[in-house]
Amino acid sequence: MTVLRYIVPPSADGQRLGIFLRTQGVTAGLIKSVKYNGDGFFADGAPLHTDRPVHTGQQITFALPPEPPTSVTPQPVPFTVAYEDEFAAVLEKPAGIAVHPTLNYPDGTLANGWLYYLQKQGRIGVFRPVNRIDKNTSGLVLCAQNAFAAPLLADSAQKCYLAIVQGCLPLAPGEVEAPIARRGDSIIGRCVRADGKYSLTKYTVLAVGTGHSLVACTPCTGRTHQIRVHLAYLGHPVLGDDVYGKPYPGIEGQCLHAAKIGFVHPTTGQYMEFESPLPEYFQKVLRGLK
Repeated sequence: MTVLRYIVPPSADGQRLGIFLRTQGVTAGLIKSVKYNGDGFFADGAPLHTDRPVHTGQQITFALPPEPPTSVTPQPVPFTVAYEDEFAAVLEKPAGIAVHPTLNYPDGTLANGWLYYLQKQGRIGVFRPVNRIDKNTSGLVLCAQNAFAAPLLADSAQKCYLAIVQGCLPLAPGEVEAPIARRGDSIIGRCVRADGKYSLTKYTVLAVGTGHSLVACTPCTGRTHQIRVHLAYLGHPVLGDDVYGKPYPGIEGQCLHAAKIGFVHPTTGQYMEFESPLPEYFQKVLRGLK
């Protein structure tokens, strides 16, 4: 059971408990859940309603309600835990594994693997990814361990991807600001279209060789397939992308890797950052491109 604790500062003296909790990043939904599905809120060990005032120096505590049951079946799926605590987990996913079950991939996903990992330790939990990466994209996935951490991690997450793209780009930073919409001929496919949702990707070209470029990409918005769509829109699709480009001989999947993720920890306020080394198939392609 995870218990959260806050000390009321002088600046919050006299605030209603509900308002004080919102200033600490506790969502209205979680406050409601603690009231009706949990044990309630306490000030210095005594129960306190959310419409009552808090006072300087009081310790406000509450336990997070139990997680709802999940329908995802635990299964052994390969992945690596780069970091884990009560509030956040950073997982390294290999290419070829979907993040969560879908109609096309009902099992064998990272979600199934995470629940199997918890089950082996005698723990109960859910799979709550903050960022999702495509099945054929490798790299880091940030997960929230509870409902309190989820919105805070989502608000602070910063991501960087490495991609090998077709064609030679100038060795300089750039950006693609182009709206993305659902493609009419595909359930999952996307395209740049005037009536799409606002989308922005910033990038830096790190190296160029033999008709290809190594690019670091930062998605400033979170659209489906955003990096892949934007790079293809530039005329430089990701190597091996068979949806927006073409397959590449000798590799399965695409040369797109979630290489770095950073976030502000929900309780300590500390900025944390993790990096994932390039998988062997990605390095092999780079060596071949010189």
